[in-house]
Amino acid sequence: MEHSKGELRRLKLLELIKAHGKISIQDITGATGCSEATARRDLDALEKSGQIIRTIGGAIYEGALKQSSELPFADKRFFEREGKEQIAAAAADLVQEGDVIGLTGGTTTFFIARALKLHRNITVVTNAVNIAYELAEAEGVQVVMIGGVMRAKSYELSGPLAESVIEKINVTKMFLGVDGVSVQHGFTMHSELEARIAQLMIERANEVYAVFDHSKLEKSALFTIIPLQQATGIITNKPPEDWFRQACRERQVAIHTGEGS
Repeated sequence: MEHSKGELRRLKLLELIKAHGKISIQDITGATGCSEATARRDLDALEKSGQIIRTIGGAIYEGALKQSSELPFADKRFFEREGKEQIAAAAADLVQEGDVIGLTGGTTTFFIARALKLHRNITVVTNAVNIAYELAEAEGVQVVMIGGVMRAKSYELSGPLAESVIEKINVTKMFLGVDGVSVQHGFTMHSELEARIAQLMIERANEVYAVFDHSKLEKSALFTIIPLQQATGIITNKPPEDWFRQACRERQVAIHTGEGS
């Protein structure tokens, strides 16, 4: 079968990304001689095919990803992708016109931001630069960016500047990304600074929904954000096991899943 010039260029680009694991726009223009605009269009086309994931400055190849305790955001985005998209759809269903939505950083909350793009007359408050960037062109979404110092791995802002902004806002629904969930330690995070920001946002929120895929269950990161009972509900991609369902019921924590139950 004959390939068009563009298809051949994208096949070559995909081989480059596979070979290196990730690639920047500058790498592409240097290797292929195409323009930045063409490189971006090619990456967008490859992402739609499901073989790569776009980052702000380039792309990363799905097959190159290796799990660790805390990978950079771009590397984590493919893990449990389908589950994260199910969670995002379930979270977006809870959002109503006029809501002020709080989003911490993280891969699952990033997918929630994507799912909120077509909502109308909502405000999203976030400390994650990449989430604000993702929503920049969403016409019906007002974005409030919390200031602070950025951590490179997560794109999240924290510190005294961020804390001073949070004290002035009111959130109707907050979606909390977590690194671990257990009955003993509650909802946990790797970063103390990010856990602190999450705690302050929770204090300003009417409802708090912890969002996580099933791989986070029975895992504990170093810092507890809140105990299990402090959440309004959880949103996960699969119905949890009976023991965890019972723990949530005892603590009056609602369970929402991306499977519609």
